[in-house]
Amino acid sequence: MTEQTVAMYCFLDDLLTKTRPKWARPADSRRHLSDAQVITTALVAARYFGGNLALGKRYMEQHWGQKSLDKSGFNRQLHALADTLAGLFATFGQMLKALHTDSRYVIDSFPVAVCHNTRIPRCKLLKDKAYHGKCASKRCWFYGFKVQVVATTDDTPVDFYIHAGSEADQTGMRGLVPDLPEGSVLYTDAGYTDYAGEDLFEEATNNRQQTARKKNSTRPHAPHENFLLQHFRKSIETCFSQLTARFPKQIHAVTAEGFVLKLVLFIFVHSLDQAGL
Repeated sequence: MTEQTVAMYCFLDDLLTKTRPKWARPADSRRHLSDAQVITTALVAARYFGGNLALGKRYMEQHWGQKSLDKSGFNRQLHALADTLAGLFATFGQMLKALHTDSRYVIDSFPVAVCHNTRIPRCKLLKDKAYHGKCASKRCWFYGFKVQVVATTDDTPVDFYIHAGSEADQTGMRGLVPDLPEGSVLYTDAGYTDYAGEDLFEEATNNRQQTARKKNSTRPHAPHENFLLQHFRKSIETCFSQLTARFPKQIHAVTAEGFVLKLVLFIFVHSLDQAGL
């Protein structure tokens, strides 16, 4: 735990220094914690304390001598860094793509419910029917978000997109717009079937999208392509099982933005863990 915390802080501090423009306004000297300390504390909470920010903050204060900051002040500073956190993950994802010489990626989605279905009428976190979606693989309805994840074939997330639960996978993929190295292959399931989109993806990026076909498809794959699809798509299921194992029984949040922020922290820390940090 100690080595991983040190590694995360050093990596994030260096990444923030390298990615921030030179003309950026310097941090307020009156702040108790630096941006790297705030993000590290949040990632420690996601990695070891089920996303409980209070426990993560207490651990950093007691074991690392980090300056004390009240809960509301820490939450405000963390929420102000939401865009920075997304940018750091995007940069980290590009680094992982550059190291992934196999150039094969898998995209899929998984649902994250904010409450049990029986509590939907009383849910205060979300108030829109757009979040009421259906998970076809589990044959169940849920109320919350759907997370699109692009992962390498060795189970490491390199990109993600979070959207309302009722939106289709095709819509989520258009919002994600996977930025993959030229010559890559992206494997998807039948839910992403869009012939025009596949042609456009290949023409615009010089990459291929290999989508699992239905029996009545007008573009069936060759037997060897179906074998590769089935083989490489197993990795995304492993990625999802490892990722969701980090979630607590119920992700606590007061606002929808806070709920999404915790999802980002879980995905980020899982990628760091898979990369050996």
